[in-house]
Amino acid sequence: MPKIAVVTDTGCDLPAALCQQYGIQTIPLEVRFGKEAYLEGELSLEAFWAKVQGGGRPGTSQPATGKYEEAFASWINQGYDVLCLTITGKHSGTFNSAYAAARSFPEHVTVYDTLSLSLAQGYQIIAAARAAAEGLALPQIMARLESIRDRTHMFIGLDTIEFLKAGGRADSVMPVLERAVRVLHIKPTLSVIEGQLKFGGVDRSHDRCVRRIRDEVLKHAPAEALVVIHTRLPDEAANLARDLCALLKFPFEQALVGEAGPVLSCHAGPGVIAAAIVARA
Repeated sequence: MPKIAVVTDTGCDLPAALCQQYGIQTIPLEVRFGKEAYLEGELSLEAFWAKVQGGGRPGTSQPATGKYEEAFASWINQGYDVLCLTITGKHSGTFNSAYAAARSFPEHVTVYDTLSLSLAQGYQIIAAARAAAEGLALPQIMARLESIRDRTHMFIGLDTIEFLKAGGRADSVMPVLERAVRVLHIKPTLSVIEGQLKFGGVDRSHDRCVRRIRDEVLKHAPAEALVVIHTRLPDEAANLARDLCALLKFPFEQALVGEAGPVLSCHAGPGVIAAAIVARA
């Protein structure tokens, strides 16, 4: 039985050290400022936000099919089969790029839509890599991933909807968000349901928005995994993670806490706080 290599995209926001630890290959998405294009990883978060603050309007693009073909071929030539996990296909064309590439390698590449993003996607990727290292067969790994995907609940608090609107990736939820923000001047919360952003609620302050996220996460206790993600709010994210860990009796050192990378920040904007829980099976 061939060994299984795990490939993903940089939408997972996993630190390079974790990817190296688990042997995970990441294919970079692309960030654009007008005619300037950068593969994610070429542009630091500080440089990205400096461009945004300087008036740059960022955009994104999924990896080219050829990038996936190169990665798949390299692993297959080493005797591996490939499991490729992608950011949600409901808001990105990344799954389609990977799937198109996989057709060149029938029976050797499986492409899996995590229906998630950022570090919540990252938890599925780590679970796949751990399972592959244990020597589990592909059907067993897939069953484990599907279980995790079904038990993942993610909530996102926005400070602004302008980046989400400009990105054009959440058109289905924009009308209600625009009405709420324009009329009430509030902070909206989104949830991720079956890979799609859905309207979750509104609050009159950022602090209340954070409390809403905390309360929504707690509804799904106990936790197998806990994730906290932010843009430009490291201290607040750390505090929310500590609060949730204490309330859930979950080890803080096992929580995945980090800042969204440039690609997701293009659509989220600054001041985002988000949390996800994988409910214990």
